[in-house]
Amino acid sequence: MRKRKTARGGILAIVLAILAVLYLYPIFMILMNSLKKERSITTAGAFDLPNAESFAGVENFTNAIASKGFLASLGYSLVITVTSVAAILIFCSMCAWFITRVKSKWVQSLYYLFVFSMVVPFQMVMFTLSQTADRLHLNTPWNIWIIYLGFGAGLAVFMFAGFMKSIPLEIEEASMIDGCNPLQTYFLVVLPILRPTLVSVGILEAMWVWNDYLLPTLVLDIKSYKTIPMLIQYFRGSYGSVEMGPMMASIMLTVIPIIIVYLAGQKYIIKGVAAGAIKG
Repeated sequence: MRKRKTARGGILAIVLAILAVLYLYPIFMILMNSLKKERSITTAGAFDLPNAESFAGVENFTNAIASKGFLASLGYSLVITVTSVAAILIFCSMCAWFITRVKSKWVQSLYYLFVFSMVVPFQMVMFTLSQTADRLHLNTPWNIWIIYLGFGAGLAVFMFAGFMKSIPLEIEEASMIDGCNPLQTYFLVVLPILRPTLVSVGILEAMWVWNDYLLPTLVLDIKSYKTIPMLIQYFRGSYGSVEMGPMMASIMLTVIPIIIVYLAGQKYIIKGVAAGAIKG
């Protein structure tokens, strides 16, 4: 029996290692080409490792940062990500707390409505969304977080509600006996307990918002605002040519921050997802 388990574990490790290589290979290719000169990327040597002749150093990265609109797009993406994730964490955790503590049919219907929103394809609402965002003036980086809150609420409420059911009600009752009002109970007692789920939901939502291309393209005014994914799409040199070196470098500059955030909090993702999906 032990030999079988060991053999299965070895096979599983090999399969997972192959999958890891397949997932990491595109990132490796982008990094490798971001260090090459332009002519080495556009020729048959795009899959070769950089050598003395093709190595460009940090030139592509400096050109990407110095390019028109890069720092502005970086700022827009940062503002959108921070405001959207903060709104999702605060409002959705409060909503999940209300859903798990108030027992009524309409509250349960509200919960199932949030869960159902996760299976609605974005393509079904994208055109209506664009028109609605224009009419309500939600087409700037400063207020697009309202739209992201709507689309991110389904997963967030589902995970928060699952974890909230495991919190003993007696803790909240004790805080209210000590004189806390509902808001004080939530922020001083419930929110600290939610830390694993807060971190996991925050990382998942941040990865989604930071890398999102379609929603900002539909909602934002492209002439005035471009997020980092939008800027990369429109990365053009003189006469409309694509500068592959700076574009690869800009992709790496975009990917690195979110990878760091993910690696820093990956242990909380598994805990948060398991707690939100299983407990209660």
